[in-house]
Amino acid sequence: MPAIVVPFRGADAKRRVAVPAPVRVRLALAMLGDVVTACVVAAPTVVVTADPEAAALARELGADVGRDPGGGQGAAVQAALAGLPESPVLVVNADLPCVVPHDLRTLAGTAELGALGLVEAHDGTTNALALPTPAAFAPLYGPGSAARFRARAEELGLDAVALALPNLAQDVDRLADLDALAVRAGPRTQAAIASLHAA
Repeated sequence: MPAIVVPFRGADAKRRVAVPAPVRVRLALAMLGDVVTACVVAAPTVVVTADPEAAALARELGADVGRDPGGGQGAAVQAALAGLPESPVLVVNADLPCVVPHDLRTLAGTAELGALGLVEAHDGTTNALALPTPAAFAPLYGPGSAARFRARAEELGLDAVALALPNLAQDVDRLADLDALAVRAGPRTQAAIASLHAA
């Protein structure tokens, strides 16, 4: 099973979720906790972040921590990949609180066969990647990134495989997203949602 990299932006994550900042921070950390819990069961995991709370949580859950150099998600992922061997690796976003280890193993199969696997969000961004080697990565995140990652695979002569994995496709960008996945989310996220509704 490939190693897994999870980039986490930190305290200013999830700005589009329309709740007070302290609640948003707790929610982002809860989702990170559920993602890392699934990841460490599947494979060695590195959380790349500059956030001290996130780093402490990652270590508590059994993940390693890499330093986020700043410059956005792409730079964070590149920094983490630089320390990994030339073998398959997954990159999984921190706002996918429904993910379970089976999803990650399914995604990993594409990279283990030499292809670039990706899970696209409903808005065309990229929620998860399976890379046959770290060198297959390029910092292409942002609007429309899934199409850019597919083009990147083509440039490298790799097959690009789009996987329909609902637990990885459904991310949290807005408050409505939480309601849509609440019953399937991991326990930390469910607790954060319950606290949000109670408030």
